Amino acid sequence: MDRKAMKKMFLSNKMAVVCTVLILIIVIASLMAPLSPYDPDASNVAEKMQGISSTHILGTDDIGRDTFTRTLYGGRISLLVGFAAMCVAVIVGTLFGTISGYMGGAVDVFMMRIVDVFMSVPSLLFIIVVYAFMPRNLVTLVGMLAFFSWTKVARVVRAQTLTLKERDFVIAAKALGVSQGTIIRKHIIPNLMPQIIVSASLSIANAILDESTLSFLGYGVQLPMASWGSMLQTAQKFILHNPIMAVAPGVMILVTVLCFNVLGDMLQQMLDPKLVK
Repeated sequence: MDRKAMKKMFLSNKMAVVCTVLILIIVIASLMAPLSPYDPDASNVAEKMQGISSTHILGTDDIGRDTFTRTLYGGRISLLVGFAAMCVAVIVGTLFGTISGYMGGAVDVFMMRIVDVFMSVPSLLFIIVVYAFMPRNLVTLVGMLAFFSWTKVARVVRAQTLTLKERDFVIAAKALGVSQGTIIRKHIIPNLMPQIIVSASLSIANAILDESTLSFLGYGVQLPMASWGSMLQTAQKFILHNPIMAVAPGVMILVTVLCFNVLGDMLQQMLDPKLVK
């Protein structure tokens, strides 16, 4: 599919356009968080639990911190964790799945059993247990999220590799004596880009949701650092008295995850000709 057809399909999907615009707004707003006049971590007990006003458009929390500012800074952390975990998961999953599918036979069976073992483990419970014995920082959090999310990418990539390796251009490359590494790098992986891009979009959504869950439970981003999940953890105690403390980060999680999932479905339709009617 050429670029004009892809652009036409994209613009014809109103939901996809709306989701893309919303994601851009959320990312740009989060990046511009330092422009806020308030310190996200500075408390002001004299202004605690204030409602919506001209000075605090989303009110303040239990120790007087501006909720709007913390929501913006929380977006920086949640999006950073999501993108970082996605990058690691996509790289590991693509390499693992490509090698497994291309090699086939006993190698494929062995590598897929490794994937099955990882997917059989309850990831959130495992992360909570392991996290108790490791430094509670963003590097550990990203590593734990990527540790399990790469398996989904690997399965998708492996399935497509099984088909690609039987294509004429791969068979011709083998006949010419091209090495396996070169075939994978130059012929297999470039043709996996539709599946990789879709997996990346869905991986970001899953990572943001998992980070929010872990932070809400106290095992993710640690206070006073703001993330949408850690903001929900604080807000649960005051949800009846100041519901905006929970509504603001909750809506951001909902909108962001939903938009990335819808965008992933749209990209799959655009980039995979078999799905285009």
